[in-house]
Amino acid sequence: MGLEAELAEIAAAYGGTGELVRHATRTDVVVLRRGEVVVKAHSARDDAESLRPRLRAAAAAAVSGVMLAPLVPEVLTAAGRAVTVWPAGRPVAQDDPGAAPWEEGARLLARLHAVPLTLMPGLPPAGGPARAARAVTRMSGDGPVEQLVRRAFRELPGPEPLPGLLTHGDWHLGQLVHRDRWLLIDVDDLGVGDPAWDLARPAAWYAAGLLEPAVWERFLGAYLGSGGPALGPGDDPWQRLDVPARALTVQLAAVAVVNAEREHRELDDVEHSLVESCNRIVRA
Repeated sequence: MGLEAELAEIAAAYGGTGELVRHATRTDVVVLRRGEVVVKAHSARDDAESLRPRLRAAAAAAVSGVMLAPLVPEVLTAAGRAVTVWPAGRPVAQDDPGAAPWEEGARLLARLHAVPLTLMPGLPPAGGPARAARAVTRMSGDGPVEQLVRRAFRELPGPEPLPGLLTHGDWHLGQLVHRDRWLLIDVDDLGVGDPAWDLARPAAWYAAGLLEPAVWERFLGAYLGSGGPALGPGDDPWQRLDVPARALTVQLAAVAVVNAEREHRELDDVEHSLVESCNRIVRA
């Protein structure tokens, strides 16, 4: 029996009925929806042992109303892959960027970061910093763009030693679903870390000119207005955001290079903007 067939059986076992829909991903992750049940086969590189406490954390009462709780707080297996089971939710619409729930995402992050770690199971480090390094190592070419991205990564300052808080580890608008309210999803990188990394992707897009200043201000204002602890005292949020935002810029540029090579195409305008941001990082 193949992976999809096993996932379909798991979905049915937890009440999923009707047509099986596969959600597109750009990695080896497989996400299938059957009715009101979503089954996720995690990446082959994901370790089930590190997923278990993260899944239990998402099921904890302390993050109720912040994170989508799994249907079962246990990691299953299918075709040798770690599998988790979730209730279905409505993702952020891709065709209406003006209606994107930036403020809601910011408020959820502020609430997540404020959860005391004493209310969580013992968690591994959040995955943010490691994701940037992985993205750079996946580039196989050695052309001028790859060399530029690698140099930008080498010249990043090391992260500051800060007290760790509960951190999502890979936040973007695709990590929200709506079930009566907006909720955070995806526990793959959930852990203890610097919460500024959760704000780094929109910060990197803003710095690259890919996110409108008004949208960035809405997002940042909602986070700060909700008491988010990531940025510390003072008037300049970039004191804490600068290094994570640079790292996310390098990560996104590296992912763009890998995707373009795999799809046998040139970089598009957005991807060129990310590479140009790497150039500015090197020049600075």
